[in-house]
Amino acid sequence: MARILIFGGHGKVALLLEPLLVARGDTVTAVIRNPEHEQEVAGTGATPLVADVETFDLEQLTTLVAGNDAVVWSAGAGGGSPSRTYAVDRDAAVRSMDAAAAAGVRRYVMVSWVGSRPEHGVPQDSSFFAYADAKLAADEHLRGSGLDWTILAPGTLTLGAPTGRIALDPEGSGDVPRADVAAVVAASLDDPAATIGRTIRFGGGDAAIADALRSLAG
Repeated sequence: MARILIFGGHGKVALLLEPLLVARGDTVTAVIRNPEHEQEVAGTGATPLVADVETFDLEQLTTLVAGNDAVVWSAGAGGGSPSRTYAVDRDAAVRSMDAAAAAGVRRYVMVSWVGSRPEHGVPQDSSFFAYADAKLAADEHLRGSGLDWTILAPGTLTLGAPTGRIALDPEGSGDVPRADVAAVVAASLDDPAATIGRTIRFGGGDAAIADALRSLAG
């Protein structure tokens, strides 16, 4: 059993992750920006915590993170203006990593995307560029943070039913149900030996999630 803090606690992946963690006995705190979402989050068994990570400074975030065993970043600006995308997906994410380090919370799982790499190929005039650029910067900061990090990089997210199966390093867009992404987050927290220090790109596939992650340990 662990104490897990989820940033972006009302997101579609997080709402599927929270009951998985609660069911196995973890104590889950879900950070949300909108107090109107408290009831829905509480319905998952998680404890909602209203905080605007976009405006919280390092000291505030360190206080927020302290006392947990692991942090999951599943927050995002959700499109819109490039300035807000950078403010949330890059700057707030980076502050949360620095806060975890300052608070002594070493385990950190980032939900990224399959194309997050320097050669992502998104042109600067694309509306998607700010997201790609912000996520890349956040991922690179996490790799150099000294934390016990895992970067999960799923392909295109769908609303399909969970399959419990994935493929590592998928071809193409790597479509995968959000429910399976949530299950991969939960399994990664449960198998640090196979997942710490790894960027795990995945999509829908035929391998059971736990088996796919264990295969990374070699």
